[in-house]
Amino acid sequence: MQELLLTIAKGLVENPDEVTVTVDENNKNVYHLHVAESDMGRVIGKQGRIAKAIRVVMRAAATRSNEKVSVEID
Repeated sequence: MQELLLTIAKGLVENPDEVTVTVDENNKNVYHLHVAESDMGRVIGKQGRIAKAIRVVMRAAATRSNEKVSVEID
């Protein structure tokens, strides 16, 4: 799951080297996406549409393995 989120995010941003994904220590189903400040708008999109699409894709992939995940963009 972490690799999927990294692949999606790196395809959207101008600085793919600054993209990192961490897993929440308390809840293993929460992924935190960190991008460069200048790329934040690219990942969120107009009215959050791209962020919603990223979350939908991640949930769909998690459903295949009977998991529930959530993505937070930091």
